[in-house]
This record gives sequence, structure tokens and C-alpha cells, in this order.
Amino acid sequence: MTLKNAIPQPTLIQSLQASIAPAFALHAGVILGVFTVLGDTTLTAADVARALNVDPRRLERLLYALVSAGLLEIHDTGFCNGPEAAAYLVQGEPGYIGEEHQLLDELWRADLMTATSIREARPAAKHDFATSDPEEALAFFRGTAPSALAFGRRLADMIDFEGVHSAIDIGGGPGHSLIGLRETKPGLQVTLLEFPANIILAKKLLAGEPLAHGLRFEAGNIVETPSSTPHDLAILKAVIQVLSRDEAAKAIRNTHASLKSGGRIVISGVGILNDDRVSPLEAVFYDLTFMNLYPEGASYTRREYRYWLSEAGFVDIAFDTMPSGSQLISARKP
Repeated sequence: MTLKNAIPQPTLIQSLQASIAPAFALHAGVILGVFTVLGDTTLTAADVARALNVDPRRLERLLYALVSAGLLEIHDTGFCNGPEAAAYLVQGEPGYIGEEHQLLDELWRADLMTATSIREARPAAKHDFATSDPEEALAFFRGTAPSALAFGRRLADMIDFEGVHSAIDIGGGPGHSLIGLRETKPGLQVTLLEFPANIILAKKLLAGEPLAHGLRFEAGNIVETPSSTPHDLAILKAVIQVLSRDEAAKAIRNTHASLKSGGRIVISGVGILNDDRVSPLEAVFYDLTFMNLYPEGASYTRREYRYWLSEAGFVDIAFDTMPSGSQLISARKP
């Protein structure tokens, strides 16, 4: 016999609670350098602990957790990297994305403050790009550099660069989106527009990068004024999502003024929601992260972006999805 009002099992709740632990184990493995020490070898827990100068009994617990998560494998003589860990978590390999965990460290700490941010009506883990501690800001930029580089590479494949001779990355942090573009568009004239303090940090991160040669740095704030030079392409990656609605509208208007006739704007980030506001999931949950980090930052809907772009004078507004899953918005200045 079944009861009409039978109490359901807490399956979903338990699944959500359990999903956090493997991510934290991954984070610990990256921060300690476990995957890099293993490289393409098989080592015992004692061997790895000796290389990292840590307690082998404590480390062994993490190694088994990483096996359970599917990142490490056990062979007769010890532990080794699984396929994904070998490709993406070994420092020095071309696909290395471990630096993103410096950024994730801040984001995940912020996510723990959601209840506090709501209760106290303020960003409980506030991040201010203009006044950040230089070392913290440098770590933040270093964490965003790999994804910015990948974004630039993908963007070069996704849009038509015929007639595009100059590009500006507005609020582009470390400037690596422009490096990604230049890998296949070496003749492209590129400009990074950032706060003065952030330009100093970007120059540090780009030092010795051949594709940064000739990169122009422009100190400014797109919410307040346009670029001093018109461009063929303007990139706003992860910018609008840290602004209030009023600031977002101003930034898009000033970007319009920073473009030549026929120039294009490209907006991307994790904070672009479908109009139903419950998808994609990444944008839905980053909306909470932004609330914890920024006074007015948020995930905004396609409808809001369409309105701001149209109001600024853009036409041919289009929405697309990048291979990474991030949303991409493009439009043209007549």
C-alpha cells in the first residue's frame, strides 16, 4: 500500500550536500601540487608526501579521495594521474588550468557568505577592483588569465575578423584575451583599458610575452568615459556582471562611443541569464556569488542586455554559446 502523502526521501538534498566535497578535494590537490608531483609517474603516498614536505598519513587520505573523485588512479606501486588530471592539472603542460584555483579560492569563500549577504543587505565578501590589495589583485588576475587566454582563442575562431584591424579589451584584467586573439591574428592592434593600478599588474603578468609587444595600455573607466581612440572591436568579458543596472547601461553606451562605424561589441561572461531566470545553471548560481562580492553586480537576462544594446544604438544583436558553455552576445554599431 502506498500513502498519498508519503514523505519523500531527501535524495536531492543529500546529493547536493555530497557534491561539494569532491570539488574541495580537487582544490586541495591543486593548491598542494599533488598532480604536478605525480606528472606521468606512479608514486606511493610517502613519495608524494616527501616531495611536498607534508605528513604522509594526512596526504594519503586526500589521495584516496581524489581516486574516488576520478582524478587519480591506483596502480600496484602507488598513485598516478587519471587522464583529465594529466591533461589539465600538471603545471607546465599546455592545457594546465590549475591557476584558476587561485580565483576559485576567492569565489568559493564568497559562496559561503550568501546567507550573511542577504541578512545584512551587503556584499559580505566584498571585492573592489579599484582598491584591492595589490597582492590579492595580482592573485585574482593570475587566476583569470587561463580562462581569458582560452576565451581569446575561441573568439578568434567564432567571429569574422575581416575588416577588424584594432580591438580593445575593456576591463580585461590581465589582458590575456588579447594574447589569445593575437595567436592567430598577430597583426591586430590591441588595447587594454583598465584602472591605473590594474594596468601595473597586467604589465607584470604580460612581461616577457612576445604577443604582448605593441599592446597599448589605456587607463580609464568605461562607466565614466569612452576610450580615447575608436576601435573595430570591443570586448567586455566578465565586466557587465560586476556592475549595477545603471552602470551597465552607461558602460554599453560608452563602448558604443569607443567603436568606429561598423564596429562590433562582444560581451561574454558567466552572468548572462535566459529570460526565464532559472537557466543556464552557471549564471543562476553565479548570481549569488556576485551578490556576495559586489554591491550591485548581478547576472542579467538576455532581455536586459538586448534593451541596453538597443538603447545605446547597436543593431544586429545576436546571442550564441561558446564551446566552454559561456554565453556570448554580439552587436554592431551602424
